[in-house]
Amino acid sequence: MAFDGCCPDCKLPGDDCPLIWGACNHAFHLHCILKWVTSQTPQAHCPMCRREWQFKGGDQTD
Repeated sequence: MAFDGCCPDCKLPGDDCPLIWGACNHAFHLHCILKWVTSQTPQAHCPMCRREWQFKGGDQTD
């Protein structure tokens, strides 16, 4: 899906759909990756490359 397109949770392209990058340089809609990260236990991984998920800039999702 294009980043300017709609994800399943959005009504219109670009509306309330900020992008967030992981340390692995994969980008996701913020609410999509947060939903993914909170569903992963014990450690979240990037859905694309399976590296341990960290938000770009070093913040972890503990």
